[in-house]
Amino acid sequence: MKTTITTVRARQIWDSRGRPTVEADVVLEGGATGRACAPAGASRGAHEAIDLRDGGARFGGFGVDRAVAAVNGEIAKLLQGRDVRDQSGLDAAMVEADGTPNLARLGANATVAVSLAALHAAAAAEGLPLWAYLADGTSPRMPLPEIQIFGGGAHAGRRTDVQDFMVMAPRADSVRQALEITGDVFRAAGRLMEETGRLAGAADEGGWWPMFDSNEDALAALTKSIEMSGHRPGEDVFISLDVAANELFDGGRYRLGLDGAEFSSEAMVERVAEWVARYPILSVEDPVSQDDLDGMAAATARFGDRVQLIGDDILVTNADRVAKAAAAGAGNAVLVKVNQAGVVTKAKAALDAAKALGWGAIVSARSGETEDVSIAHLAVGWDAGQIKVGSFARSERMAKWNELLRIEEAMGEGATFAGASAFAPSVAAALR
Repeated sequence: MKTTITTVRARQIWDSRGRPTVEADVVLEGGATGRACAPAGASRGAHEAIDLRDGGARFGGFGVDRAVAAVNGEIAKLLQGRDVRDQSGLDAAMVEADGTPNLARLGANATVAVSLAALHAAAAAEGLPLWAYLADGTSPRMPLPEIQIFGGGAHAGRRTDVQDFMVMAPRADSVRQALEITGDVFRAAGRLMEETGRLAGAADEGGWWPMFDSNEDALAALTKSIEMSGHRPGEDVFISLDVAANELFDGGRYRLGLDGAEFSSEAMVERVAEWVARYPILSVEDPVSQDDLDGMAAATARFGDRVQLIGDDILVTNADRVAKAAAAGAGNAVLVKVNQAGVVTKAKAALDAAKALGWGAIVSARSGETEDVSIAHLAVGWDAGQIKVGSFARSERMAKWNELLRIEEAMGEGATFAGASAFAPSVAAALR
């Protein structure tokens, strides 16, 4: 099928928070079409690519008319006539045309929607599902889900300082079983919140929005929820935290409002280490702020031999920052968000850099999402090993979990679940 790009167009649609975002279509000469949507984060690192928003009063300043215009004008002219199979060339052309270090002129919401849409169009032209196109004849693993049960931080009115209280089931034998286990825990957590009068609603990513008295209270409640679900904490189900410590850092100190405490970098690492010692925690994301490489190294030395330590704001899906962190002994896993990098190939480069180091890699959604299921295919096709979508509720989240079930079914008996193999070697060994 002919793979020359004939049309690139965008439109405004709505994300899961009711804010505008960009959806792009890429149409090929042979008739194949790809479509993708740009997500948006609430807690954003200073070093990541940024969306182009209209500002002003309309839509609270979150309008995307300028980003849509950039796709329908400059980006369309730039990519028309190019071969859609040259993903790196398409992405490089957009990055070069933008001319800023963070895609501020054209907007990462414009470039990521087009970059992903082009990838979908290339797969469609080959008559393949996206995951299979990316796998290119190899047999990738089905990723281990990391799923939010309680939402906090910027995702839930800062009712807890820690942003995400999640669960993982690395000893499950399939995505299907991992999701079934998670469903049990999610329902048990809801019952516990109702019984104790601590349920306030739902967070941005669909998790329960609880009223806890301390961050440790949330950890105790999550452990109790796992027990209530009929599964064993630290055996069948483990806790994963996204501390999102960048949101807690101010004036050289980490401030935990719920606990009424503030910490130095060293003390913040020790606080997280205490949680790791007391609860069945297997994974911790961003225990320190985006520029605290020494703190990340200290956390890695302190408990990184048995716990996955993920860099999000500190790495921002950037291969160079992954290499720098590795040289400093800081972390053992990278969170991969395509819109943090702004284009597909930069996100893949960060994932490849982590895997070359023996690190874990987690393809991640954002708190502002759509029904787009691209990341399910990226996590499988790139053999990332892990995926983080949000909670076990809300259709923009469940669409991605359900797509993983379809992919697993399509693989048939050849499907292999990543499980513990998704982690860095020392963490995987600790699970044996």
